[in-house]
Amino acid sequence: MSVNLSKGEAVSLQKSGGGTLTAVRMGLGWKAARRRGLFGSRTREVDLDASAVLFADKEVVDAVWFRHLVSNDGSVRHTGDNVVGGTGEGGDDESILVDLQRVPVHVNQIVFTVNSFTGQTFSEVENAFCRLVDETNGQELARYTLTGGGSATAQIMAKVARQGDGWSMQAIGEPSHGRTIQDLGPAIVPHL
Repeated sequence: MSVNLSKGEAVSLQKSGGGTLTAVRMGLGWKAARRRGLFGSRTREVDLDASAVLFADKEVVDAVWFRHLVSNDGSVRHTGDNVVGGTGEGGDDESILVDLQRVPVHVNQIVFTVNSFTGQTFSEVENAFCRLVDETNGQELARYTLTGGGSATAQIMAKVARQGDGWSMQAIGEPSHGRTIQDLGPAIVPHL
């Protein structure tokens, strides 16, 4: 059963039958908002990008994004850049796969972000969401809805953090500004 996350809410990534998750997918989906114009409604292409930043305490170890699709250790993999979005009806337009068992022991946090490479604000995007899926069985564990509006062009979405022998996830939902993950470093630090 999926949990709809709110800003700041935490979710344990322990399996309901015991044990911990071994592989998760952070999915991102969206579509461009329709605009009414002189000649009827139309849409403008929107390029949202999913990224993941790996931390050892507060030090950046690696980042996975559309220009670096696989972490140096191979534990985190981006499935590829989608530059126009999709139908925004539940399917993932971009995904980041995390093999939690392969994440090096010194990496204790992974922060997921979304940014608008084309510079549109989230008020110009419809049906945008970010979700966490148990990659072993396809079960959606948690969903965070980007509820449009405002002037933000990026969002610090969520983080997964080591918790004992397992992992937990915390929704962050902090609006920010930037076209790439490189622009978001200062906005991420307060959430570590």
